[in-house]
Amino acid sequence: MTGPSLPSEHLPPRTIRLEIGVVLAVTFGLSAYIASLRLIEAALLGLSGQTVTLNERRSPFDLIDLGLNIASLTQLMAWGALALYLLWRSGSGPASIGLGKFRIRPDLTRGLGLAALIGLPGLALYIGARLLGLSAAVEPAEINDTWWRIPLLLAIAFANGWAEEIVVVAFLITRLRQLRITPAVALVISALLRGTYHLYQGYSAGLGNIVMGLVFGYVWLRTGRLWPLIVAHGLIDAVAFVGYSLAADELDWLG
Repeated sequence: MTGPSLPSEHLPPRTIRLEIGVVLAVTFGLSAYIASLRLIEAALLGLSGQTVTLNERRSPFDLIDLGLNIASLTQLMAWGALALYLLWRSGSGPASIGLGKFRIRPDLTRGLGLAALIGLPGLALYIGARLLGLSAAVEPAEINDTWWRIPLLLAIAFANGWAEEIVVVAFLITRLRQLRITPAVALVISALLRGTYHLYQGYSAGLGNIVMGLVFGYVWLRTGRLWPLIVAHGLIDAVAFVGYSLAADELDWLG
């Protein structure tokens, strides 16, 4: 398991560590810190009584709510673009990390397979954790209040995939390998970070996302293609944001 080739430009270790610190402080490192505090708070209050709302309204005014959601979408796209730009500057262009021309095969087909591989066991894990009181209840997003809600939620779902897979997989693993960390250890670090910033949803979400991170990172290291990860992540989030909301009446026993 060697992974995609490393950037051609040599960066001093101090520069790499500083770059990793800054990128994570701006993006998912800060999210992991906040999620850890939320988990501690939820544990003190009792996880079984906690509720996490998916993409809740950000304002009682529709146009302001739309604008704030667009800002969130833009932020996610910018996070991924920032990491992509830093990799490109050091000699690792989009194609070298698996973001070359999108292909139906293998990108779409592998993405569909990964979504099924992770999504179905993940749902079973969440149901089991809810029944045992080890996970916060997930309230569905409101999707019928405005015409733009569903398209925007779908866009945010794939923006999540774009940001997380570029930053947490391609960027972080590449930079860690430049620090002479083995691919296997870099993969574990990446997966642990992914699990940590999902801890606000409870222990099961953290564990499930660690497994997801291990699988996704391994697939990237073996194939060198990042598009399937983005597709799979986007599909999983789309089902969570929109599909779960549409089926909420049938799943209210999980509340």
